[in-house]
Amino acid sequence: MTDRVARHKTAMSRAALSRPVATAIRDSVVTEATSVFDYGCGRGDDLRNLAALGYTVNGWDPTHRPSAPRESADVVNLGYVVNVIEDPQERVETLRSAWQLAGRALVVSSRLTWDARSLSGRPLGDGLMTRTGTFQKLYEQAELGRWIKDTLGAEVHAAAPGIYYAFRETTDAQAFLANRVHIYRPSLQIDPHEVYEMNVGALEPLLSFMKLHGRAPRSGELNNDAVSAITEAVGSIGRAQQLIRKVTDDEFWKKVTIHRRAELLVYIALSRFSGRPRFNQLGVTLATDIRTLFGKYRDACLQADRMLLACGDPAIILVNARSSTVGKQTPSALYVHRSALAELPPIMQVYEGCARALSGTVEHANLVKLSVAEPQISYLTYPGFDRDAHPTLASSVIVNLRKLTVDWRDYTRSPNPPLLHRKEEFLGADHPRRVMYSRLTRAEQLAGLYAHPETIGTSEGWRQALRSANVSVHGHRLLRPTVGGAPS
Repeated sequence: MTDRVARHKTAMSRAALSRPVATAIRDSVVTEATSVFDYGCGRGDDLRNLAALGYTVNGWDPTHRPSAPRESADVVNLGYVVNVIEDPQERVETLRSAWQLAGRALVVSSRLTWDARSLSGRPLGDGLMTRTGTFQKLYEQAELGRWIKDTLGAEVHAAAPGIYYAFRETTDAQAFLANRVHIYRPSLQIDPHEVYEMNVGALEPLLSFMKLHGRAPRSGELNNDAVSAITEAVGSIGRAQQLIRKVTDDEFWKKVTIHRRAELLVYIALSRFSGRPRFNQLGVTLATDIRTLFGKYRDACLQADRMLLACGDPAIILVNARSSTVGKQTPSALYVHRSALAELPPIMQVYEGCARALSGTVEHANLVKLSVAEPQISYLTYPGFDRDAHPTLASSVIVNLRKLTVDWRDYTRSPNPPLLHRKEEFLGADHPRRVMYSRLTRAEQLAGLYAHPETIGTSEGWRQALRSANVSVHGHRLLRPTVGGAPS
């Protein structure tokens, strides 16, 4: 008896963009300037949503749009298609067909092995025949990347769990990787100056470029409109640069140079994972940054390789974690809010980047746990971090760098999930909410709520501590009942 697979039942209806398409937009792989072809578009929800947003998009589907032409585009999306094909050879042919249509990039996505927890059925071939009659081939994250790379003979890059990019041009791939490096700049004070204040709008593009790159732009690095506005305002780019340096502190620019050098080293170190490019394969702006700040690309590569090698030494990881000026220290790990990742020591940034090279960016994760006990990074999602004084953990993605595995844990159904205290400790020193969070922590300390840290790390343990102290938390304020019973 032959198993009949109902592939048409796998096409989902959705009101929002699919996860792979939304991820590609987030990463600027898909922009309004790129054409998109949705290979296996199902009911066409992404087609409608992208078109409504102003994107140039077409698509084909064997069931719902079989007569539509399969045509080339800058970016081709193969969204959750390969995992529903029960024939391994057809899977390969489908992937290659989609790649042939991709002018600049291919986005490939699949369900992962952790999705098996929500599926029921029986084994079929290398996958699962579900109760609804559909087929699912569930991949490990690393397995999916290897399969795409081996099938296409092209380097691939993890965009997110279950989502990979393959780029036609090395320049585009390196731009994507460079843009994933975390950026931090200290606050900038502008001295009063009449000419600057009169032309602040015209000077903003130049100031932004200098802050990001740690240098003045070369010809062609600012758009023509910005150059024209600056020239009209102060006479030339050179004069504008002199004016900006006049109203700002030299120490700020020294710090910018230090941060930009570190960012470039992190990028170069992590570029090892996908085959480090030659210097002439880099984009002009990226290459100019490296040449300006390091002199020789080879010298930068040597420094970056030393950083990457250091990430394999537990003692070096421990020393760098303990020297971090941001994050919450525990005996086994350093916890950091995602907004403060760029303030970590560069070696710790490379350590985290090694995990992201495997898992991709974990959307919605707002805390990162960098283990010092084993080579492992965890991406923790606390949906209420900004809203709740003591948010609870919803999920975690654990990347084990020794085993090269990516796993997911769900806490949303737990009756007693882990809970956070002292939120300010996860943040950078200049985070706008740090003072508010610190004020609550001091009040809770004075109330004796932290007297037994071994019991308050879960939701129920924390509620019991509040009851015992006869206090409550509203917003980010600690309240005590008044004589009449109302909180104060």
